[in-house]
Amino acid sequence: MEITKIYKPDEVAQAAKEIQLGELIAFPTETVYGLGADATNEKAVRRVFQAKGRPADNPLNVTVCSTAMVERFVGKINEWGQKLIKQFWPGPLTLIFKTLPHALAPVVTGGLPTAAFRMPDNQVTLKMIELAGTPIVGPSANSSGKPSPTTAEHVFHDMEGKIAGIVDDGPTAVGVESTIIDLSGDTPVIIRPGAVSTQEIEDVLGTKVLLKDSKDAAPAAKYKHYNPDAQVLMVNDQDWDQVDQWLKDQDQKVAVMATDKVLASLSNAELQFSLGQDVQSASKEFFAGIRHLDNDEHAKMILVQKFPTTGLGEAYMNRLEKASGNQTWGLE
Repeated sequence: MEITKIYKPDEVAQAAKEIQLGELIAFPTETVYGLGADATNEKAVRRVFQAKGRPADNPLNVTVCSTAMVERFVGKINEWGQKLIKQFWPGPLTLIFKTLPHALAPVVTGGLPTAAFRMPDNQVTLKMIELAGTPIVGPSANSSGKPSPTTAEHVFHDMEGKIAGIVDDGPTAVGVESTIIDLSGDTPVIIRPGAVSTQEIEDVLGTKVLLKDSKDAAPAAKYKHYNPDAQVLMVNDQDWDQVDQWLKDQDQKVAVMATDKVLASLSNAELQFSLGQDVQSASKEFFAGIRHLDNDEHAKMILVQKFPTTGLGEAYMNRLEKASGNQTWGLE
């Protein structure tokens, strides 16, 4: 069993050395914590799949610290890519491009002719990649299928003994993963909603983009995610009064994740987790809440507040729908 070391931000040079040696290092971003390995080291990349319990045909994204790193694998970046990079990088936007022949090992791309690239808005991680001198793969640093980690503690819970280290830069700022947009075809396609909204992307590109879940093109789009042991159910705003009455008669351990305003209106919700004031705070706290109520409190059911699917609500609802299997609370 490997000893997993916690690195402080000022110890990032040691973490970079571990990457060069083919080790696995979890790293902070503004969205969630990622699990890094040298993207050009096939053996190291295979260990990422092993550590996560991730299916081998599920492609990985490539995390970079410069556009020059992207160009090593794709050649000249197309006009859409240039516009989005100028506006949103470093930031929570992942871009899919066609790659040059044999530029990346099939273990990274899942055998696809494309790859996904991201430059996170976290100076510690950008420094680590720069010092390592190589791009790193960067799936979320959790056991496959479980809620994404937004703190180093979450990573340690899932990855202790499986990876060499974790760079701890505190809780992530955004809390939901990046938006993924496929720029490899004739039309830009958002594969996964995230912290950069569809509207923001359309404003920059000056064109409409498609929005759909892909089964192939995007890392992590193919398999079920955010799958706690507890049953997660979405709750419509108009149903909270009924939920409160229903909670009185429950023998099983039921938790409620909602804004402070909703929680204050409930008399019978003994086990609560605050999503703060709005969709921004709710998105930041979502994964932490699911993990806490599932792992620490052992809730059998988690009732979670819905938000309108505009702006960041697009990403929040995408994660909630996946965690709940698209099931909504309702009296029979």
